Amino acid sequence: MIFNEFLENLESYEPGKPIELVAREYGIKPENIIKVASNENPFGSSPKALQAMRASEPALYPDDSYFALKHALAVRFGCESANIIIGSGSDQVMEMAIKAVCNENRGILRAKTTFAMYDIYAKFAHAPVYKTQSEFHDLAQMAEIYTKNAANIGAVILCLPNNPLGECPDASEVYEFLELISQDTLVILDCAYMEFATFKDSKKHIKPAHVLSKFTNVLYSGTFSKAYGLGGMRVGYGLANTKLIEQISKLRPPFNITTPSLAAAIAALDDEDFVQKGIKNNFDEMPRYEDFASEFGLKFIPSYTNFIAIFTNEEKNSSILAENLLKKGIILRNLKSYGLNAVRITIGTKKQNDKVLEALRAEFA
Repeated sequence: MIFNEFLENLESYEPGKPIELVAREYGIKPENIIKVASNENPFGSSPKALQAMRASEPALYPDDSYFALKHALAVRFGCESANIIIGSGSDQVMEMAIKAVCNENRGILRAKTTFAMYDIYAKFAHAPVYKTQSEFHDLAQMAEIYTKNAANIGAVILCLPNNPLGECPDASEVYEFLELISQDTLVILDCAYMEFATFKDSKKHIKPAHVLSKFTNVLYSGTFSKAYGLGGMRVGYGLANTKLIEQISKLRPPFNITTPSLAAAIAALDDEDFVQKGIKNNFDEMPRYEDFASEFGLKFIPSYTNFIAIFTNEEKNSSILAENLLKKGIILRNLKSYGLNAVRITIGTKKQNDKVLEALRAEFA
């Protein structure tokens, strides 16, 4: 079998360990395992979404126009249905966008430490990767790199707020940055965690309607996996200028989300109380992790997401810490694959956080 050459150096994305795997490997009952590795909603899914999903007919293909979901999103964000593309998670939307504009001569530009899938999608397109020296979204650095290499950059990607670190520039800074980018260059705003950032600080809020009215080259992507609690249903969306949506849509496979997923997403948009309950719990509980880090002299990054990144020390590096907690039935995300001696912890329910923090304190005591 002859495979494409780019696969030789392509590393697979490593998601957080699933509960089932930990149960098998460590002999722990699934109900006794706490997963705080993948930024899922600790309260599960909206009751309205669950009801709609159960009432749907999985034997039938979905309405491939996604008319009802697009309409609901258009009302939510103040745009037209023609400005929207639906994906199997926002990942798929970004993958299609990168494939649409990038090639061996036109790469991507990103922050040094950000969502790992961007590089994988770039490699699918044989595209080079440009990145900042700063771990964070240093927009001045990014603008400098773009100015020097504009002809060779097909897409600029901003993760707002940033995964896996959690930081987020103000929206006004982002809008100023967008003014510097040529209309011939695609800008992807990966806003998977924007609901959390907006709740914590309104200055972080990226307004899709504003973006659409001012920039024909910007794609705003969002997801139902985080605040809406539908990670397992794989539903995401992109909002952009109609011409941009038309071109990206040529790469969309038919029926790319399921009938139950479609029903769940439409219903989830109608359950804002559930969403706000989860977000409020997130920021009520997050200071407990900040206090833990401060107590033991560990660096952490103020987060605008539903997780917190905590840097460990040489004595108890992130791999040792993650492994020790796995043995106790607690799944954290080890950030070693990002070149960081740190762990990323999803903020859980109060009961979950009690157990996680007890285990963390025992490790550093």
